Amino acid sequence: MAEQDSPGHDGPDRDVPAHEGPEKRARLNRPLVLRAAVALVDREGLSALTMRRLAGELGVESMALYRYTPGKEALLDGLIEAYFAEVNESLRGSAQTPEPAWRAELRRIARTFAAVAHAHPEILPLVATRPLAVPMTRRPAPVLDLTEHILAVLGRAGFDDSTALTVYRAFVAWSLGCMLVDKRQVVDNEDEPDPVMRLGLHRLSATDYPRLRALVPRFADFDDEAELLAGLDSLLDRMPPAPLDGFYGGGAS
Repeated sequence: MAEQDSPGHDGPDRDVPAHEGPEKRARLNRPLVLRAAVALVDREGLSALTMRRLAGELGVESMALYRYTPGKEALLDGLIEAYFAEVNESLRGSAQTPEPAWRAELRRIARTFAAVAHAHPEILPLVATRPLAVPMTRRPAPVLDLTEHILAVLGRAGFDDSTALTVYRAFVAWSLGCMLVDKRQVVDNEDEPDPVMRLGLHRLSATDYPRLRALVPRFADFDDEAELLAGLDSLLDRMPPAPLDGFYGGGAS
């Protein structure tokens, strides 16, 4: 029996159909695979993501993907990698010179993260939960890059290490939690203009759940970015003042 290449093997391209030719092999790479995975999840949800289905999207055999991602679990980690890479790329594209005040930069990061969450709502729950099972040092480089950037912003503002970590944790907890609450309102019928019917609240007993019936429709009609930033400002107001306020870090503009 002929020896077969194992997943991740970079030897001869036995796992790519012969009819695909060298052009197909040349264009396939990890960023392309991850972009295709993100597009598939955006379009059809996480349940649609399999190695076979993704290979079909790319026009290759399933085994052709294993040199770029060793399996479904690694592919899920790749979605997080792609998500944070998009956040970082957007931040670089909108970077200001000179560097803004520390609170203004945290607001910019929060707005950018929220924009990517809106673009990829199916990936957001993964972003919130999956890294918890992975040691910090083994997380994808784009995740570490964003963490390093936030901590550097706080360091330049003059916070000591302990306080910088406190502010960092509070910033991440609020920003991510706020976006998850926003995304939790799953539409029951997107063609319904009435918010009660759109969210399926007519299925809830008005007697048993009067406050839900009264308040939940407001979730479908509020300025989520304004809520995110207002809550962030309120949270940061309760943090210790930055030692270098007036030099690097002051205000929330």
